[in-house]
Amino acid sequence: MPPVQEAAIYQTLTVAREGHVAIVTLKRPERRNALSLALMQELIRCLDEIGPNREIRAVILAAAGKVFCSGHDLSEMTGRTINDYRHIFDVCTQLMEKIQAIPQPVIAEVQGIATAAGCQLVATCDLVVASDQAAFATPGVKIGLFCTTPMVALSRAIGQKRALEMLMTGDMVDAKTAAEWGLVNRVVPPSELAAESRRLAVRIAEASSLVIGIGKQAYYTQIDLDQPKAYLYAKEVMSLNALAADAQEGISAFLEKRPPCWTGR
Repeated sequence: MPPVQEAAIYQTLTVAREGHVAIVTLKRPERRNALSLALMQELIRCLDEIGPNREIRAVILAAAGKVFCSGHDLSEMTGRTINDYRHIFDVCTQLMEKIQAIPQPVIAEVQGIATAAGCQLVATCDLVVASDQAAFATPGVKIGLFCTTPMVALSRAIGQKRALEMLMTGDMVDAKTAAEWGLVNRVVPPSELAAESRRLAVRIAEASSLVIGIGKQAYYTQIDLDQPKAYLYAKEVMSLNALAADAQEGISAFLEKRPPCWTGR
């Protein structure tokens, strides 16, 4: 693995490079990495900068401290107007949509608890590697604020019955159960978490960045279409993909039994 290269400077995040992988770390451990407006806006800006960068082929989203993310910053959630609350949830929605809109896969590296909008953040990421000490919950019901926006991502990740159980009870789900339910891809001991998330990121970075970006966009476009529309869309995307230089190179390399040489075109 090449040495880490420091990237842009933020107030609530740090960003570093390891080869073709960007590591974005939430840096509000004293506030349990709560999603303040400032943090969400910086994370959106960070992803905006990463998205067009063809040298970055995967993103790891990590967090400092013992908690991955405790959800919205509740100090910003009292005594506000309806428009204030709308703005907070608008920015949060923009963040979640941005994670899925950039071409690079985003891998959540979850070392601890992820609750409420923090659980939403995990469910929104393309892939998730979790420590066996991690746990997940949508406990808004316990404070009189149902986790309605986290519900959108959570229900798409784990399905109706399991999502409703989490949403209505607010109970914690351990990492092993989260993996069984489809919220998490891999569960490892804490000592192996960083290495495992990097292994996954590097494995993805071996593919054509163009093709990964096409596939990620296509996945999120087709997932909510009915099957006939999904096939209509997917066959057109795959036809256009077949015209790409990287597709022709990959097919030729396979037939000629040699490694492909990607150009990102």
